Amino acid sequence: MQPRKPVPPQPHNPFESIVPGETAQPGNTPPPADYATALKEAEARLAEAEARIKPSAEAHAAAKAAETPPIAPEAPPLEAPPPETIDAMLDDAKARLAEAETRIAEQHDALLRAKAETENVRRRAQEEVVKASKFAGEKFAAAMLPVKDSLEAALTTRSQTLEDLHAGVELTLKQLVAAFEGAKLIEENPIGQKFDPNKHQAISAVEAEAEPNTVISVLQKGYLLHERVIRPAMVIVSKAKAAT
Repeated sequence: MQPRKPVPPQPHNPFESIVPGETAQPGNTPPPADYATALKEAEARLAEAEARIKPSAEAHAAAKAAETPPIAPEAPPLEAPPPETIDAMLDDAKARLAEAETRIAEQHDALLRAKAETENVRRRAQEEVVKASKFAGEKFAAAMLPVKDSLEAALTTRSQTLEDLHAGVELTLKQLVAAFEGAKLIEENPIGQKFDPNKHQAISAVEAEAEPNTVISVLQKGYLLHERVIRPAMVIVSKAKAAT
């Protein structure tokens, strides 16, 4: 009896593990009739896998398309205008530029004139302020000149009676009052008025029949310049009588 020859290893068959219920064994080659069945099952599984992958691929492509902005179509190439049109455009631009330069020059000249006028007004205003401060008493000084003339005339006349002297003093006083009124210098003589601490200065208070804080005597008249107290009136006021 001859010894049995070993069976050589068979090449790997890709369909050995596809048939359900069978375990691939070396040398276990399925019959040719099962090849078509295994092939159909593989094709069915492949189609199922493609059906599962296709929606995901389409959704991914849609999302990618949404993120990417659409490419604008290329604009058609511009045609160069004819030389006559270009020359006309250049002439128009030059004319506009010349007009703009003329307007700028006019506005600059007007600005310089306005600045010079403003400076002149400011200088004149400063001069007026200086003059007003320097010659503020000019009007009052002119009104006081007749008073001085009257006093000098009274002193030069030696042979005059008492009545003439009195009349001369009254005339001089009237001239002085007129000068005060012209300068808005008002006399404050508050006899019989209520005491006002803003205009009066009380020297003393005495018992009197009048209401308390009433001016009963004026020792020295006061004066106001444009409602501003130049000198308060020195007065004596009344107070309530003591109970007996």
